[in-house]
Amino acid sequence: MADGKRALRAAFKRLEQEVPDWLASAIRWLRHPASRWVRLPAGLLLVLGGIFSILPFLGIWMLPLGLLLLAADIPFLRMPMASFTMWCIRMLERFRRRRET
Repeated sequence: MADGKRALRAAFKRLEQEVPDWLASAIRWLRHPASRWVRLPAGLLLVLGGIFSILPFLGIWMLPLGLLLLAADIPFLRMPMASFTMWCIRMLERFRRRRET
């Protein structure tokens, strides 16, 4: 298995641990190879929504989520999105630790 694919798989697994169970099961379903025809259009729509983030409801949060979904099928996105996802999780953990003290 290529390094990018392995890193993205680890990032998805780590993300699944951080989110609520219902969201983790949705992520697992989207990662399944049979869900490719749902994952690609959803990723593209999220990226487009992120581009138009000045509109109500649409936000910049949609851009990385869409890129993460697309990375499952586009090899050159895998390593950057895996790194970005792990960085976001580390920042979330740091925020939680500071909030507890």
